[in-house]
Amino acid sequence: MKRYLVSSVCVLALVCAGSAFAQRKATVEGVPEIPITSTGQFLKPPPGETLGESVAVATNSKGDILVYHRSSPTSKLYVFDHDGNFKKEIGKGYYGFEFAHSVRVDKDDNIWTVDEGTNMVTKFDPNGKFLMVLGRRPPAVNGATATRTGANPPDNNYTFCRETDVGWDPAGNIFVSDGYCNNRVMKYSPEGRFMAKAGSEKAGNGPGEFNLPHGMQVDGNGNVWVADRSNFRYQVLDNNLKPMKQYTNIGVGWTVCVSSGPHQYVFASNSNPNGNVPGSWDITGEIYKMELDGTIVGKFGHAGKLAPNFQVVHMMDCRDPNNIIVGEIESWRVQRLTLGNPPARAANAPPIRAASAQ
Repeated sequence: MKRYLVSSVCVLALVCAGSAFAQRKATVEGVPEIPITSTGQFLKPPPGETLGESVAVATNSKGDILVYHRSSPTSKLYVFDHDGNFKKEIGKGYYGFEFAHSVRVDKDDNIWTVDEGTNMVTKFDPNGKFLMVLGRRPPAVNGATATRTGANPPDNNYTFCRETDVGWDPAGNIFVSDGYCNNRVMKYSPEGRFMAKAGSEKAGNGPGEFNLPHGMQVDGNGNVWVADRSNFRYQVLDNNLKPMKQYTNIGVGWTVCVSSGPHQYVFASNSNPNGNVPGSWDITGEIYKMELDGTIVGKFGHAGKLAPNFQVVHMMDCRDPNNIIVGEIESWRVQRLTLGNPPARAANAPPIRAASAQ
């Protein structure tokens, strides 16, 4: 079976406004379609409640499913078993919860939440006990704080501005993408001490610069994959946050996931934008499955309101690369997708090869 390699080229000046309506048709061609089977909405919230905007999903080593969703009066972190039965809520009333953006589970089953409303990244143990926090919520004594939309003050290594995601390398170092009003990726020691950063408070489109780094994960080699959303690309950085590659032909860099195990895959989503911009369903919505070297295995999914289609995939869990869990914003839904094999291609089918940008 022939596979395809993502085009990786230098990006022209594409500094965009970071709008929720970002959309771009993927230009890679001939990618095989991976068949999928969906459970639809299989999670069972507590009686009398529903999931809100299901922006963040993760699993632990026991098969439990965590959903950090935007609800009322604030965001909530629910835990379900493998079959979707509700188990418990973590962090009820917690000061660091306001506007959910990401939840991840590390190799020790510790739970990490990323909240862009409080500018805080929180670490809980597997049972939900608070362990550590990065960032700080703007104090209420300072009065209401408006979301920044213009130029930012010089960045600070220990405060965030609407950060978006968290990940870890094999040594346990912590990486944070930050975010909506900063445009950088941060590296911290396992104890939370600042080590390095790429980007700054200013948006940019060069290698190692960002315009809304909206999602991020770290592979087993310690390389950092960044969904650089408003630059319409994915960037790969080395462990010291130096730029290595850019992938520019698989649409909007909305969110990224790296699977577990000795053979890792990358899943990259060209999510359809919030608001269902006219024409966006025809050119966005698919998710790409890739090797770490950028070779595309296939793609799956389409934009749409009803399962198995997607309505703004905001985050994915790919611990098992054959069973992907996706969290959707505008359908208030979590789906489990079982992936089949893409159709075999002719032995002489030409691959699409990348030209890496350094």
